[in-house]
Amino acid sequence: MIGSKETHEGRFPALTLVIGGARSGKSSFAERLAAGSGRPLRYVATAEALDDEMKARIARHQADRGDNWLLVEEPNDLSAALAAAKPEEAVLVDCATLWLSNRLLAGADIGAETKGLLGSVALCSASLVIVSNEVGWSIVPENALARSFRDAQGRLNQALAAKADLVVAIMAGLPIVLKGALPDHHET
Repeated sequence: MIGSKETHEGRFPALTLVIGGARSGKSSFAERLAAGSGRPLRYVATAEALDDEMKARIARHQADRGDNWLLVEEPNDLSAALAAAKPEEAVLVDCATLWLSNRLLAGADIGAETKGLLGSVALCSASLVIVSNEVGWSIVPENALARSFRDAQGRLNQALAAKADLVVAIMAGLPIVLKGALPDHHET
């Protein structure tokens, strides 16, 4: 048992939060962690390919992951994506930051959206690995929208971390365990 929740398969956490800065290596770490669970893999992608650069970035991520993942592209309705997950799966959500940005730009009630996501995380029967960005280590943004996003991201990260069995920060590609313990199968 890690944290306060029962783990799936006895050793793999029910909820893991992998957090770090941009290009820190958090996605590749989260992918290796989920793949090491030995479970069928489901990848819930929240990015949208709105320009050529993002299309290329998404294609690189897909090529790096390989074909062992069931891909679900869901930029807005994470609750539905989590409800569709199967108990035997390891589900990687990459990432909570893009989901939050999508919802904020859509004019959604971020408090209600966050509450809904946290409820869906609690009800999800699969093992979850959620990737999120740490955006609060920089200067205070100059505009209200950016400050609102930074504040909402900080609150979301805190709420996910509070519920998670395992929280791993990634800096320069290296994992720093903030809460819980890495599964026995994982190599750093």
